[in-house]
Parts: sequence; structure tokens; C-alpha cells
Amino acid sequence: MLFEKLKSVKAFALDVDGVLTDGLVLVNEEGHQLRRFNIRDGYALQLAVKKGFPLLVITGGQSEGVRKRLAGLGIKDIELGVSDKVAVFKNWLTKLELHPEDVLYIGDDIPDLEVMKIVGLAACPNDAAEEIKAIAHYIGAKNGGEGVVREIMEKVLKLQGAWDADQYIKSV
Repeated sequence: MLFEKLKSVKAFALDVDGVLTDGLVLVNEEGHQLRRFNIRDGYALQLAVKKGFPLLVITGGQSEGVRKRLAGLGIKDIELGVSDKVAVFKNWLTKLELHPEDVLYIGDDIPDLEVMKIVGLAACPNDAAEEIKAIAHYIGAKNGGEGVVREIMEKVLKLQGAWDADQYIKSV
């Protein structure tokens, strides 16, 4: 069942804090919030974009640094400051003519719950909230910010023949 779901993924959507980051936020004296991203997650994200997978990032946070990091990976659909993730998700589906069952969503906490209930494949980091783990189709072996996005996306891309590490090695 999980194997078939992974093979049928046409698009990805995910949260930021607790998924792409470890959920910790450093605040400097000026009040700027700093987050730490895993470079391997970045590789998987940019490869998925290059392979034509639509990708949506939805977060309640409002950091322009986050937007710049994700835009630098080629992600176009980045929604910051979102309080209603379901509405943003459904608008994105309509815009791209996708169905909820086409999407793999990676979330970690209560704001992700309602979106995760309607997607084809709900995934989460190993350290996600218990309510999220209870509904997830796939719980990653890694924690948020420690490569869980890479872990999950790599499975999908490999199953669909879109993970071309051999081609990369030959070009170096």
C-alpha cells in the first residue's frame, strides 16, 4: 500500500519549522529569527523541482530568510504567514489542476493536521507531535531538520526513476 502511494505522488507540499528545520528558533539582539536547514534536504528539494514536481511550502512563520533559502532552491510556491493551511493548499491544487490524492505532504504539528488528513500521502518526521504520527501514512526515521525531507523525497524520486545520482557522478 505505502509502496503504491509513493509511486503515485505527483507533487509535494510541506511545512518549514519542525520539518525543514529542527523547530528551534534563535533570536538575535535585533529580534531577527534564525533557523538551521539541512543541506541534504535542499538537494532533494531542488532535484524534485528540476524533475518537474510541483512543490508548495506552507508555513505560519514569516521569515524572509526562509523565503530566500527556498527560492534559491527553485521553489516558486512559498506561502509565509499562513493561518489556514487547508485554504492555501486547496487554492494551490486548483491553480495546478491537481487532486489532494496526488500530493505527499510532510508536516510535524497541529497546524498541519487538517491538510494531512486530505492528502494522498501524509508523512512526518520521527519527532512529530503524537497527533500527527497517529494519522501519518509514513513516519520518517529522521527528525525534523535532520534530513527527513531528503529521506522521504528520495524514496519517491527513486521509485519513479527520477533520482539520478549516477548521472551526477558522471558529470563531476
